[in-house]
Amino acid sequence: MGSRKQLEVHTGDQTPHKWCILGEEVFKRFIFQGSPTVHKVFNEGSLFSPLLFGKFFDPSDAFPLWEFESDNLLSNLRSSGRSTVDWFQTDHEYVLKAELPGVGNNVQVFVDKGKVVEISGQWRQQGDQSKAKNWRSENWWEYGYVRRLELPEDADWRKIEAYVNNDILLEIRIPMNLLDGDPQGNVAANDSEVGV
Repeated sequence: MGSRKQLEVHTGDQTPHKWCILGEEVFKRFIFQGSPTVHKVFNEGSLFSPLLFGKFFDPSDAFPLWEFESDNLLSNLRSSGRSTVDWFQTDHEYVLKAELPGVGNNVQVFVDKGKVVEISGQWRQQGDQSKAKNWRSENWWEYGYVRRLELPEDADWRKIEAYVNNDILLEIRIPMNLLDGDPQGNVAANDSEVGV
């Protein structure tokens, strides 16, 4: 039987710093000179590849994933057997499944201001840790990976759950806010919540 580990979904003040912009030419040079590990992390079918959606798109920019059907957006990759990503929605939730690069077991999931879910991890340690800056703040692709995804308007971001199955398959479940009214999931506080 496989293993299933629940990940902490970070919210609030713990959201990451701004990401350095990854340009297409920089990425092409980086991948051309890259090691087998680099190719595994950023291969065309990977969730973290800037080329996942058929044309270059910086994975540190938020992408409106759930506005597209995975069968349409990934049809070329699926027909060649190169896709390791899937997403769909049910009547109650949005689901994302993606194979992790298999280079370190340190994936993190953040919710940024209730509007973006961010998946990131480090695939290589920085050299001198005593002088090292946050790997996200400069050329992040040299040390880690990221994918930022816009949340649907009816997503209940406070109840997002993330799991890693068998140390390789990431699964993120985002419940829909099924309450009538406020699409952001803001519910009026009752007296016990405000300390009255």
